[in-house]
Amino acid sequence: MQSTLLLADDDTELSGLLKEYFETEGFEVRLADDGRAALDEARKPGLDLVVLDVMMPEMNGMDVLKELRKESRIPVIMLTARGDDMDRILGLELGADDYVPKPCNPRELLARIRAVMRRAQSAVDHGVLSVDDLELSQGSRTLLKSGSPVELTSTEFSILQTLLQHQGEVVSKRDLYVSALGREPVPHDRSVDMHVSNLRRKLGLDQGGQNRIETIRGIGYQYRIV
Repeated sequence: MQSTLLLADDDTELSGLLKEYFETEGFEVRLADDGRAALDEARKPGLDLVVLDVMMPEMNGMDVLKELRKESRIPVIMLTARGDDMDRILGLELGADDYVPKPCNPRELLARIRAVMRRAQSAVDHGVLSVDDLELSQGSRTLLKSGSPVELTSTEFSILQTLLQHQGEVVSKRDLYVSALGREPVPHDRSVDMHVSNLRRKLGLDQGGQNRIETIRGIGYQYRIV
C-alpha cells in the first residue's frame, strides 16, 4: 500500500525537489508552504507521516506540532537549522519523533522517514508487557497506567518497549538508538535523552517514589525493578 507524506516547508523549490524524489520512491506526497496550511493538511485523513520545517510563515513548526499533538499521534519529523540545538530539544519535548538538520540529504531524510514509519506501523508482537502499574500492548502500541491511557509518540513507545523488555538490565544508548530510532547515534545527538525525559514526565514516579527509568552514567538506561 502506498504511504502518504506531508512536506511542510515554505521553501517551495526544496519541497518540489523532495516531492519528486519521494514519489520516485513510491510515496504519495502532499505539500504545505505555511504553518496554518500544514496544520489543516495534517488533520486530513489518509496521512502517514509529517515532515515539518520549524521556520514557516503564518504559524511556525513548533506551534503546529503543539496543536497537532493535542489530537493526533501521527509521526512527525522536524526539519531544524543545522546546529540549532534548542529547536531540536523543544521539538522532541513537544512530541516530535525525530529531527533532521537542514540542509538535508534527501536520502538521509528518506531513511529517517522509513525508520519512523516502521516503528509506527509495527505490530509483529501482540503480547502485553505488564510491569508495576503499566500495561504496554505491543500489537496496538498503546500504554495503560493504572488502567488509564498514556499518550506516547511512536519513538517514546519504542524506547519504553525496549526498556520494559529488559527491565532490571542496563540498555546502552546505542542500542536504544538502533531499536527505537532505527539509526546509529551521531556525535552531540541527545535525542534519546530527550525522549527518556519525556517518558519520565508522562509515567511519573514508581510506587517507591523513584524515577522508573534510571540513568546509568556513561552507559545508558534501565527500567528499575521495584
